[in-house]
Amino acid sequence: MTQPSSAPALTKSVEDYLKAIYELELDGTPAQTSAIATSLEVAPPSVSGMIKRLSEAGLLRHVPYRGVQLTEDGRRTALRMVRRHRVVETYLTTKLGYDWDSVHSEAERLEHAVSDELIERMAMALGNPRYDPHGAPIPTKDGAIEMPDYVSLSDVPVGGIAEFRMVGDRDAARLRFIASLGLKPGVSFEVVARQPFRGPTTIELAGPPAKEQVIGHELAESLLCVAVEKEVG
Repeated sequence: MTQPSSAPALTKSVEDYLKAIYELELDGTPAQTSAIATSLEVAPPSVSGMIKRLSEAGLLRHVPYRGVQLTEDGRRTALRMVRRHRVVETYLTTKLGYDWDSVHSEAERLEHAVSDELIERMAMALGNPRYDPHGAPIPTKDGAIEMPDYVSLSDVPVGGIAEFRMVGDRDAARLRFIASLGLKPGVSFEVVARQPFRGPTTIELAGPPAKEQVIGHELAESLLCVAVEKEVG
């Protein structure tokens, strides 16, 4: 991609901003300054200054009274960084034996240092995977990305069968706890009970042997799944 002449250099900071804004936009709304500051753990005035620079460079557009959105150029750069991050995470877990709870921080550092050629060599060595270790879709080299239609575990009805597919990669302690429950992307389960008023959900993991686990509502909301048809007979 050829940057506009007024574009700031693609420093680590610029790349982090664009990636953070992309992730905040995934719910279909513009990214607000306060949310960007929280995501990047920086002060709001710093965010305002960077937003001004990125907007002047044609990488962002302001949505009056709502926040900012990536332009086509900004989104292309953001997806390039998302691809780097998720390929690195996948390589670290698949080839180097990292646990899924430890790769996010490593990938945050490496995604800025490795070359595009190395990323493509990693992807080829992995067989061009479609998903990272946490189930997030990996953008293609050309910037296309699959947007799966998932539901949270908290929305799977009692009696429903689902397959766990995706969870965020930032909270290492949460990832370790999820793994301790026997949940990893691809694991199937049945919702056997749910307490009212945002109470916990009880699931039964497919065996053998079958095993029940109780999951709090907040955690259940973060676990993204796809419905599975019940077998007849």
